[in-house]
This record gives sequence, structure tokens and C-alpha cells, in this order.
Amino acid sequence: MFFYNQYSKSVKFYTLLALLVSFLSSVTAQDAVPKNWFHLDKSKDGFNGVSSDRTYKELLKGRKSKTVVVAILDSGVDADHEDLKSVMWTNPKEIPNNGKDDDSNGYIDDIHGWNFIGGANGNVDHDTYETTRLYGKMKYKYETADRDKLTSKQKKEYDLFLKLRDEVEGRRKSAEANLAGINASEKQVMDAVNKVIEQLGTKEVNELNLDAIDEGDSKSLSLGITIAKNLLENDPGIKSGDDLKKSIAKEFKEGKEHFSNELNYAFNPDFDSRKIVGDHYDDVNERIYGNNDVKGPDARHGTHVAGLVGAVRNNNIGMNGIADNVRIMSVRCVPDGDERDKDIANAIRYAVDNGASIINMSFGKGYSPNKDKIDEAVKYAAEHDVLLVHAAGNSAGNNDKITNYPNRKFAKKSLFGKKKASNWIEIGALAPNESPNLIATFSNYGKKEVDLFSPGVLIYSTVPDNQYENLQGTSMASPIAAGVAAMLRSYFPTLTAKQIKDIIRKSTVKTNDLVLTPGTNKDAQLKEISSTGGIINAYNAVLLASKTKGKKKVKNWVEEGAIIPDQFVKP
Repeated sequence: MFFYNQYSKSVKFYTLLALLVSFLSSVTAQDAVPKNWFHLDKSKDGFNGVSSDRTYKELLKGRKSKTVVVAILDSGVDADHEDLKSVMWTNPKEIPNNGKDDDSNGYIDDIHGWNFIGGANGNVDHDTYETTRLYGKMKYKYETADRDKLTSKQKKEYDLFLKLRDEVEGRRKSAEANLAGINASEKQVMDAVNKVIEQLGTKEVNELNLDAIDEGDSKSLSLGITIAKNLLENDPGIKSGDDLKKSIAKEFKEGKEHFSNELNYAFNPDFDSRKIVGDHYDDVNERIYGNNDVKGPDARHGTHVAGLVGAVRNNNIGMNGIADNVRIMSVRCVPDGDERDKDIANAIRYAVDNGASIINMSFGKGYSPNKDKIDEAVKYAAEHDVLLVHAAGNSAGNNDKITNYPNRKFAKKSLFGKKKASNWIEIGALAPNESPNLIATFSNYGKKEVDLFSPGVLIYSTVPDNQYENLQGTSMASPIAAGVAAMLRSYFPTLTAKQIKDIIRKSTVKTNDLVLTPGTNKDAQLKEISSTGGIINAYNAVLLASKTKGKKKVKNWVEEGAIIPDQFVKP
């Protein structure tokens, strides 16, 4: 499941007026924050960005760098986007579109990456949640079971089945209720606005004409006028009654689609997306399946993530990515629903085998039936010196207490407890606010399991078809951190993945200010809700990297001298 938040996903749509208030508040907040705030420096610009612009200007100007491949494991990337097409990874051993596996890696025409959730006849768009899949798998076994007649092992399975059933069926009922509420609200709003249109007749929809309407005692007419004014304030292009109705329909559309998709796909145990893929799904060791469509049916999330890592800098188009010498590899493996362990494991291995040195993973879920396969892939990445950057999640929960997959803990226990991957870094989300509202209200956290916080609110980046948009979530915080890691690997290529991770952790900006812990009314210091107690900072990371002796040999690379600055960035 993608880790990003939008106002339209959280509002319950009971009335359009409530939606508009939420939306307009969001717009006001966006207008007050620079689009590039995540690049800015607290001491220079007043925002807790990662200081990337300052880093290039003061520390990296004139220094040589090495091209780094960053794999985006996500919903897909628009490889033709104006701000990304020149930085897309291109497989040097593959001849485009000749229908042959020129490099003999098993993947035909994998030019810009690979798609593990597609097949010969199309691509997976919607999918179920892992909870639903597990429930569906156990339903026919335990639906009519008598617990008293089960073995102790079966009783454990049965109890899990009951938990899954309650969650899935509960969410289905909730979705049905929300959908009914949205439809009822839409009718109420449309009725109110139709009264306004009737009063206006042939007059243009503008504030003057709306003010001239005699509301009388009609609550419905009064509501319609208020709604029309709010819509008009947000979109001055509205001139007619038809414009009003189209605007209303648009506002309700996302909510209706969201809950309809929950019923039809996410919490529907009878839905099977794998018919499209055509793989042997139960064979978790299967590696060769999918297609070469790295964009897929909805690449909004993945394209946004890709832009944050490496959209072309200073080209006077759109926005700047964090890293200035990268190639973006798109590995499509996350549908609109929960990703599948088999696909994620294969996506990691594909990225490693094709030269990625950093992998961004802005997704997660609550169950992982084949975690051992992902653990094997994570270890494979570690063996090949690849850094994994993962979003902590958007449930305002404590990752020390809740289970969020994938994660750095290996399922197989060692003599001293569960081991953790040394090439993994977990990222929470930062807001463009001062303390106590420094941490995004939705961000997961954890003194043990979350390393640090990175900008993740009102983040402007690339979306398909040469467009740009603000999104928010740990989904955005993670690629910003991955961009900083790419910057370090590019300018200091002798540093290993573990060294990069350690440098990013040690160079965070610390603060003793109290912040509001997400999902609670409690204040805490950053060191109480993350393991570093800090905010990621490219300037500090570059300084520390320049003074760190790399453990990796790089052919034809001569290290430049250490950078001696005045001081580290401080809060």
C-alpha cells in the first residue's frame, strides 16, 4: 500500500461544505509554504529542509561525481516526463523493442526497468489487501469449523482467521456506510445548488449575483449559496450552473471511487488480480514473469517519488530533485492495494542485479506471509552493497509496538534474537512547521525502529503527463532521504552502503524542542520517537562524508580532499 496522504483520502464526504473547508485550509497552507521548502536550510531560509541547495552551492560546487542508479520500487514511473526522461536508467545491454532478451537476464526489452505486476495481456491496477488475501485463503477451511475439534496448531490458525474475518467484514461494512453517506451528501448538495441555479436563471454565477438571492427561510438555498461561494472562491473559472455541478461531481468522485474500490477490490476476498500477471503465484521462488511496462495504469505515486530523488536540477522546468547525477530505474511492484511479498523480493533482486546502489520503498502493510523471501532479497542487497530506504508509514503509530512490513528485522531468529539488516534506513515524515508541530501528524515513529525524520508534507514533485503536484506522506519523506543518500554515493563513491547509512544517521540535525507525538496529545523530544533524535541534513552529511575514509574500491576514482566548513547545520 502506498504511503501517502491527501485531504481527499481522509475526509468522509458527509457534506461538501466540510470537504471544502478542509480543502481550502489545505490550499491556504500550501500557499504559505514555498514549493521547494524541502530543499531549503533552516539557518539560511527558515525552513527545516535538507539543505540540499546550500550543499550544492557551498560544498559540492566544482567537485566531480559518479552516476548512481536509484531504483524506485513503486506503482510505476512516467519515463517520458519532461523532468525525468533524461535521467531514466536505460539498460545498456538491451536493444529497445525488438522482442528479445538481449542481455539474457530473463526479462525481454527491460529498457527502463521491469513490471512485476503485469502480464502479456495488461497490468494490475487494483488489488486486495494482504489481510483480505489471508482471510480468503483461510475462509473455505475455517468458515464452518468447530474450534473444539481442532488441533492446537489449527486453533491458532482459526483464531487468526476470526481476527482477519472481523477486520475484512468490518471494513466492508464501513465502506458500504461511507459510500451511502457520500451518495446521500452529494444528493443533498446537488439539491441545494440546483435551488441556487433556479434562482439565478440565466445570470452568471458570481459573488454579486449570489448575494442578490433572497434566501428567505430556505436552509437548503442558504447551504447552496454557501457552497457556490466556496467553489467560486477556489475556482474563479466557474461561470454557469453546469460549471457548479461539474465541480461538485468532481469533488465527490474521489471519495466514491475510494470506497467503491474498497468494496470491489481491497476487501473483496473473491477478487484475483493474478490472472492478469499469469505467473505461478504459489511458487514464491519464481523469478521470470511480468512485462516491460514500467509506467502502468496509474504512475502518479511512483512518478512523484522519482522526481524527488532525481528530477533534473536547474533546468527551469518544474522542480529539482535532491540528487544531481542519478539514473532512475522503475521497478513496478505496488498496485492500488497491498503489494505482494513475491513481487517485492523479485523487485529488490532485479534492482540489485541491474546496478542499483540505492532502492527506495515507499509502501507497507500489516501482514507478510512470505517475509522470509523478502529477507533473503534484503540480504542479497546487503551482499551487493545496496542501501534500502523505506517509508515508516502513515498511521500515526509507534513502529516499536506495531508491525509494519517490510522491515529490517529478519523473521528467522538468531541466538541473540532477531537480527536486523545493516543496509536499511527507516524514514518518518517532517512538516514545514516549528515545534511542537514539527512532525507530520500522520507519520509513524519509533525510538528503535524509525531512524530519522525527512520532509514529507506539502511536497511538490513530478506526476504523469508532464504535470506537477503537492502530495504528502512518508512516501515522500523516504525518496527525499534516498536522494540525500544518492548525493553521497555520487560524490563519495568509495563509501559503502553501511557507511552511507551511518553518515546520514550521525549527521542529523538535533533539537531538544518538544514535539507533538503523532496520534497522541503527548509531547516528546525527537530522541524519544526516533533512534537518532534528528532531522536529515545533506549539508552535514556531505561534511561528514568528506572526512570519512571509504571502504570500497572504485576503478579510476581519485578521492578529493576533505571539505572544511565553518560549522555543521544546527537547529
